[in-house]
Amino acid sequence: MKRYLTFILAMVCAAVSAQNINDVLRYSTENLQGTARFQAMGGAFGALGGDLSALNVNPAGSSVFSNSQFTFSGSNYNRENTSNYFNSTGFADLNALEINQVGGVFVFKNNDTDANWKKLALGINYDMVRNLDNETFVSGNSNQSIDNYFLNFAQGVPLGDLLLRDGEFIEDAYLDIGANLGFADQQAFLGYFGGVIDPVDEANDDNIDYISNAKFSDNGNVNQSFRQSEAGYNSKFTVNASSQYQENLYLGASLNFHSVLYQRVTRFSEGGFDADSEIQFINFDNLLRTEGTGFSFSLGAIAKLNNNIRVGGSYQSPTWYRLTDDFSQRINSDLADDNINFIDFNIVNLFERYTIKTPGKLTGSVAVVFGKDGLLSFDYGYQDMSQAEIRPTSDPSFSSENEFIANQLGTVSSYRIGGEYRIEKVSLRGGYRYEQSPYNDGETIGDLTGFSAGVGYNFGGSKLDLGFNRTERDSNILLFDTGLSTPAALNNINTNITLSYTLNF
Repeated sequence: MKRYLTFILAMVCAAVSAQNINDVLRYSTENLQGTARFQAMGGAFGALGGDLSALNVNPAGSSVFSNSQFTFSGSNYNRENTSNYFNSTGFADLNALEINQVGGVFVFKNNDTDANWKKLALGINYDMVRNLDNETFVSGNSNQSIDNYFLNFAQGVPLGDLLLRDGEFIEDAYLDIGANLGFADQQAFLGYFGGVIDPVDEANDDNIDYISNAKFSDNGNVNQSFRQSEAGYNSKFTVNASSQYQENLYLGASLNFHSVLYQRVTRFSEGGFDADSEIQFINFDNLLRTEGTGFSFSLGAIAKLNNNIRVGGSYQSPTWYRLTDDFSQRINSDLADDNINFIDFNIVNLFERYTIKTPGKLTGSVAVVFGKDGLLSFDYGYQDMSQAEIRPTSDPSFSSENEFIANQLGTVSSYRIGGEYRIEKVSLRGGYRYEQSPYNDGETIGDLTGFSAGVGYNFGGSKLDLGFNRTERDSNILLFDTGLSTPAALNNINTNITLSYTLNF
């Protein structure tokens, strides 16, 4: 039984562990979510409107509705991740069923035929911006050991700072070092009491040099296994208003209230050392939890150039997220301290609240409408990811990370194409999506490509829609931020199947 649960209120140099470029990308990018019709047409709704999820692209779209309606959507998410690590292949998949969209729009028509403002629409909508459930498995025979992770943090740390005081519990020391000395010293503490590393001069409290207890076999490799399990969501609740001016212009604005809940567990194990090695196995696990809220706004317009052609433009502001993290770890080896199991996921490092500002986005759109027979639509989006920030910028670690973000990330162009063909009450849909890598090198995270399809049936007073959406992206992921410098190559395939029901009233 654990002695007690301990929390700390702040952590020096917290950004080393938790708040970094990966968090910025997690909350800056969106999966193609929303209604079944929206997904089936690739999300290309910037010049169309007339769909609850189209408000995410252009808030002017709500006044395109001819009548009030309510839409409810549920999705099955499938994630497939195939990894390649030192020529070994790993595979993991996950299925999740979620209610991903609920919303309605209320349309108020002006009965004065001479009035310039013809219509007012008020909308509210909940959308899952990104489902964060995911599973990744990596394994292989590596020429780098996790001992490098602990050595990189330990070098330069005085041994005396890592030793237990008289009567001090090991879990208290772990938390105290993290709170007062910082993340690097805390990881050095874990490596030392976990049996992975030792000081060169154990009798000298001023010792700042460390060596590994691991000894590689003759082939110079160790067996490594890494599993990452993620769960959570980034959702958005939108309050929208738009209006139709005369016959050809629609103007709109939205206020967006975001909610974030995220959990990531990583489990790492290493073995296959030389028979003469003092250490034969190492297990090292980490748990990160994030929760918080965010705010953004959007402005947009849609214009009918004639009976067939519509153009649209919109601005989505930066999103300001206020987040809190808590972080837990556990380690074990056959050389670990007898009390090492008292440091586990019940011993929690609580970070101070911080802010992530994601970049704003501009979208330009054009659509061709063929009367009641169908339509074609195209959206182009532009976002400068180098403008993302972690705040407060007065924090030296955040300032350093922001400089890294500005150097590593660049502009992202995205293209969405969608089409719909109607046969009486049946609608057939298809779409294509392309999004550039947010990284300047184009390899850390690659380009995203996707296609979609769907079908809908109009009952008159209601509609039922089914959408299929598949995206694929390659990336290179490091198992840890330092120590293991060879990334695993990852191929990610996301498949959504969405069913929506719309009620007109």
